Amino acid sequence: MKQLLSVEVFFDFVCPWCLIGQRHLQAALLLLQREQPQVQVQLQWRGVQLLPGLPASGVPFHAFYLQRLGSEEAVRERQAQVRAAARVVGEDIDFSRIRRMPNTASAHRLLQRATRLLDAAQLEALLAQLFIAYFHQGRDLGDSRTLLDIARRCGLEAAQVVDCLRDDGSPFLDGAGRAGSAVPRFRFNQGPLIAGAHPAEVLFAAMTEALQEVERA
Repeated sequence: MKQLLSVEVFFDFVCPWCLIGQRHLQAALLLLQREQPQVQVQLQWRGVQLLPGLPASGVPFHAFYLQRLGSEEAVRERQAQVRAAARVVGEDIDFSRIRRMPNTASAHRLLQRATRLLDAAQLEALLAQLFIAYFHQGRDLGDSRTLLDIARRCGLEAAQVVDCLRDDGSPFLDGAGRAGSAVPRFRFNQGPLIAGAHPAEVLFAAMTEALQEVERA
């Protein structure tokens, strides 16, 4: 008998912990598939724009973090911490290539539109390409031309998404009310929110508990 597991992920594209959390989630879902193959997963990505007040063109990346963390040393330490955590999940984040802290509203609108146009595998590919573009290639996710290029490479036509790619800086607020300001957060079967880029084993245990809650009910 099939069981359903809804998985909601609250995230922003500029949060490296969201990329790390995505990779942990992928590993947890593989564990679930192996241990409980009867479970059907419904995965939903909930965009949370962490910095809705940024200009449409974004701001310089290094200056942003220098102001936020207070010193060059603090920036180096934070980036080293993130890179170490990313390497655990097979990601090599290249902060040296990132020039802009982008306004991510259009990127979120693009992914939201894609949920109605792409199948699950294509949607995951689009999400992966957006993360790769930013954290591996240093591309500007606030630039409409960049987003349109990625969308086309993932099977979307310009006419399907061009109205999402605004240059006015209008905020994307769809996920903010549900997740608060901290990302990544995960929710299984409408249960409590789980904050942080937890290891796959932790997420797998939470999935198992959510499934058991349904059985008990």
